[in-house]
Amino acid sequence: MGAIDLYNGLSLCMVKSSNGFRFSSSLKTKTCDFSRNQRKLNCMASISATVEEGRQQLTGDSFIRHHLRELSPYQSILPFEVLSTRLGRKPEEIVKLDANENPYGPPPEVFEALGAMKFPYIYPDPESRRLRAALAEDSGLESEYILVGCGADELIDLIMRCVLDPGDSIVDCPPTFTMYEFDAAVNCARVIKVPRKTDFSLDVEKIAEAVEHQKPKIIFLTSPNNPDGSVISDDVLLKILDLPILVVLDEAYIEFSGLDSKMRWVKQHDNLIVLRTFSKRAGLAGLRVGYGAFPLSIIEYLWRAKQPYNVSVAAELSACAALQNPTYLEKVKVALVEERERLYALLKQVPFLNPYPSHSNFILCEVTAGRDAKNLKEDLAKMGVMIRHYSNKELKGYVRVSVGKPDQTDALMDCLTRLS
Repeated sequence: MGAIDLYNGLSLCMVKSSNGFRFSSSLKTKTCDFSRNQRKLNCMASISATVEEGRQQLTGDSFIRHHLRELSPYQSILPFEVLSTRLGRKPEEIVKLDANENPYGPPPEVFEALGAMKFPYIYPDPESRRLRAALAEDSGLESEYILVGCGADELIDLIMRCVLDPGDSIVDCPPTFTMYEFDAAVNCARVIKVPRKTDFSLDVEKIAEAVEHQKPKIIFLTSPNNPDGSVISDDVLLKILDLPILVVLDEAYIEFSGLDSKMRWVKQHDNLIVLRTFSKRAGLAGLRVGYGAFPLSIIEYLWRAKQPYNVSVAAELSACAALQNPTYLEKVKVALVEERERLYALLKQVPFLNPYPSHSNFILCEVTAGRDAKNLKEDLAKMGVMIRHYSNKELKGYVRVSVGKPDQTDALMDCLTRLS
């Protein structure tokens, strides 16, 4: 029996849309009517029919999902090796204050653990049991609420993949961490932007309006917020948790704020996820270890969807080793907070900078007095000092300076003085 007999003589239409090709049957006609929203139709009278005339040659990008063809890559910070080559300086000669890294690095136990690693050729524990047990002891939240990822960035994407259908929406509150908007684009989701107020606080009324009228599924909140270092009060967070939306609270910088983590809140709020990282607290940015606290009603689905070996043996060993030395972690945190206050006082003395108070390990500065923010970054780079410059509209004219060691602050201030 031929293909047409199998389908009772129905005509078959191959539809090209943003999601690729699919076949659709039409009862009595040889052409198909579709809504205007579909991008392109190519109807065939039968499955055996071929179209020779005007056939386009296949190219590799024709297999890529349509929305990804228009996606701009995430603008990450250049690594030491590239910076070293471009600047003509050794990596250790570069004052790197552009990525909020912990300049003190991890505790000595981390290097010992990596040096003694016995089984790098064996796949890691897919459930990161040892690390989750250590995190439970560290946080006071049972391990069944905790999931570990290859950096918190992996968990952000995993949450979106588990929650969002193509065309769903998230709420983003710029200026903030741009990974939320980027991952939404990767997952074919819409972004509803509710800009922060002039003091960088959240506009709760407009967030509530957006949730009511546009029905987004997720809101991403950062506290302390990157790039300004402001925090979200408990009252504001509770108001947002009362809305019918999943709240993802990113606490990447919580250690520097003096505030308690909200990880344990996930036991009382079924619409709250809290994300944290070892990058800032423990100096493990290069090993990529993040973790999250999830309600039990949500975490079971993330376990189903996550990659099985997402956290490497080296990463889990390092994170466990770092947690074994809380005295070191506390000492480094105190040193960075003290240096943050010194840096803020010094930046206030620079005639063309207006720094904002911060609860994190970085300080946002408005570039004033007719100076250009991008030129300032480039001038400092030529002197071997790297800071962050922004091109997005919310932060046009701003730079962000990570808190470093005292000698790094001194080097930065020396360069700024020479540019005054």
